[in-house]
Amino acid sequence: MGYDTERFVGYVNEGLLCSICHAVLEEAVQAPCEHAFCAACIRGWLRHHISCPEDRQPLDGALLRPLYRYMKNDLNRLQLHCKNREHGCEMICSLESIDRHERECEYSQILCSNPGCPVQTERRNLDGHLAVCDYRSRACPNGCGYTVLGAEDTQHNCVAELRTELELLRSEMICRVEEAKHEMESRLDSQRRHMVQKESILQNEIEELKSQMSRVLADVRSLMAAERQHRQELEQAELEKREL
Repeated sequence: MGYDTERFVGYVNEGLLCSICHAVLEEAVQAPCEHAFCAACIRGWLRHHISCPEDRQPLDGALLRPLYRYMKNDLNRLQLHCKNREHGCEMICSLESIDRHERECEYSQILCSNPGCPVQTERRNLDGHLAVCDYRSRACPNGCGYTVLGAEDTQHNCVAELRTELELLRSEMICRVEEAKHEMESRLDSQRRHMVQKESILQNEIEELKSQMSRVLADVRSLMAAERQHRQELEQAELEKREL
């Protein structure tokens, strides 16, 4: 929807009115046939139609384009009243700057910033409301350290609150101890499995070394026997030589 024409100061050219809502263009776009619309208006129209609402020519939403620059400039120069005029704001701005003004306008109705408070008040009166708001928070006057809402002052019990906090802390501590216990047990199990696996590997290596040693000893005994045989043969040969 566009801007209500009654908000504007002076004459507004009909070429700057939306062809659908007949208000002053807001976020304006233009069809290839040069008819202009508010972006929201034409998108809503094209959900149910496939033609321009003015001349009924076929219209594809992908062909919509921004306004010509001169039309955009004419729009931005229009002067209009703030939407909070009925609340007392007398500001008149150009269309180009009206949104910025209305975001900061002292006469805007805004919701109280305290959680749970349903009160709406003008921006200029917000500080006064916050000072007396039933939902404002403050530190407990008895010094328990809790923050209480104004509406809860009569219900606040320091001892009960601290007892509840103590129970929560105890529960949290028990949970953390259990988590630490489970984590430690998991680590010990992992280390135990690693040690068993390592022991098995070492045992296999020891058995392999024993087997290798047995083979080496057998080779040594074989070599010694061969050496004795060779020595005996040499001695026999020497005796035969002497006899000859």
